[in-house]
Amino acid sequence: MSKTYDLLNMGRSSIDLYSNDVGSPFVNITSFAAYVGGSPTNICVGAHRLGLNTALLTAVGTDVVGDFILHFLQNEGVETRFIPRKPGHNTSAVVLGIEPPHHFPVTFYRDNCADIQLSIDDVLAAPVQDCQVFQFAGTNLSKEPCRSATLFAAELARQSGAKVVLDIDFRPGQWHDPRAFGVAVRSVLRLVDVVIGTEDEINAAMLTDVSQVKRTHSETDTAVGGDTREAIPQLMALGPSLLIEKRGEAGARIHESGHPPVDVPGFPVEIYSILGAGDAFGGGFLYGYVNGWDLYRAVRLGNACGAIVVTKHGCANFTPTMAEVEAFAAGYGGLFA
Repeated sequence: MSKTYDLLNMGRSSIDLYSNDVGSPFVNITSFAAYVGGSPTNICVGAHRLGLNTALLTAVGTDVVGDFILHFLQNEGVETRFIPRKPGHNTSAVVLGIEPPHHFPVTFYRDNCADIQLSIDDVLAAPVQDCQVFQFAGTNLSKEPCRSATLFAAELARQSGAKVVLDIDFRPGQWHDPRAFGVAVRSVLRLVDVVIGTEDEINAAMLTDVSQVKRTHSETDTAVGGDTREAIPQLMALGPSLLIEKRGEAGARIHESGHPPVDVPGFPVEIYSILGAGDAFGGGFLYGYVNGWDLYRAVRLGNACGAIVVTKHGCANFTPTMAEVEAFAAGYGGLFA
């Protein structure tokens, strides 16, 4: 059955303030550049720039920051008419430092934020049953009413024949307890076809012992003990038939039910900022997935998009077009070499 939208993304959006003082300790930052962010928002923009017809289900306040986000998305051509404004709630904000190659402190301002107020009524007003792929983020499950709205949306999408994709999106500061994150994610996996996540995120989703989580002052410094050899089969046994493990500079690994894992190499580049690279990967992978590419090619495109964004100063604003990906990959022998 033909669907109006290739991809519908649901979840957080924000104004992202990236430090202009690259390499400086956070206390010495003097200025920031303003971009649009939020994992599902970044993925939506990235997939649209590559050529998908995308719509976004997020929420913003009635503030000028909401105007900023909507203005950017409308200029990009992303469908915004399903994005409600929530009076009395704030549009989310994120402040980011850049101290490459390993330190990228992030602070989220999500108290009373608008996108966590997404409701079942907002889902009913959106094209959840009129898309080929419905993608959402794990952060959606952190609070009500967005938690129930997301579960409802996943149910509707599944019933309509859409593929349901979860980006694990583990943000420890958005949860009162990391064990609650794992419980919430595991509860939705029965509705999910595809999971995308890093090693730490996969382990966090299956976590039962909070003592395994090593938390520091920065969300990007959070780590979860152990490798994924036990977590992945346990996760996939709960429903998903495909898991894409993001592995940074090593590329990504495909875990498909009934098949051995397949490693897909990345593109070696000098890292400027890792922030948002995984979302750029998601946009690239979903472009290939929606278009019926074989999984290796789809993941390779995701790797290229992620590699481009780690050389940039932001995420959504810098996700590549297909022509830019092809030009970048030419220096490595081609996109699918």
